[in-house]
Amino acid sequence: MVKGCSVERIYVHEKVYEKYVDEFVKEVKSWKIGQPTTEGTYIGPLSRKEQLQVLEQQVNEAAKKGARVLTGGKKMNQKGYFFEPTVLADVTHDMAVMKDESFGPVIGIMKVKDDEEAVRLMQDTEYGLTASVYSTDKNRAEKILQQINAGTGYWNCCDRVSAALPWSGRKHSGFGVTLSHAGLRAFTKPKAYHLKGS
Repeated sequence: MVKGCSVERIYVHEKVYEKYVDEFVKEVKSWKIGQPTTEGTYIGPLSRKEQLQVLEQQVNEAAKKGARVLTGGKKMNQKGYFFEPTVLADVTHDMAVMKDESFGPVIGIMKVKDDEEAVRLMQDTEYGLTASVYSTDKNRAEKILQQINAGTGYWNCCDRVSAALPWSGRKHSGFGVTLSHAGLRAFTKPKAYHLKGS
């Protein structure tokens, strides 16, 4: 069973925001787009044609409300449901890209002034599959993750699963649990025997 998640939105402290955004865009521009069977491909097509319109709407709405489109932003003119890897900066929470799931290569990066603001914004969603914190301070990262209502918390990594750990979501991000002993229970039915000797 394959499980996965994707990064939907990013919050960056104002002190490192511009440098982070610059480096992030450089990384995204280095990605190879193509068929999954082609050597070196990093971004493949979307699974559904309808999702192209969803991504276009998210990007266009964000741009109209003041977001900067730093790279990408539109569907690609080639066979398949391809959308350019897209980075949006200076986004806000009145934009759908920061509130709804994208299910595509679109990311919004928002500036925050401190951990408290980051936590408040991370909680401002109907979804709660995963949350990641990147910090050199493990205690600081754990303090943030403890406040987030998500099924999985990551420190300095993301998009990983382990057979030994439960995989579950919160809010509108899935029902029940898979993986680990908790997940195995979902596929079993207990049976009770009451036995009395003669």
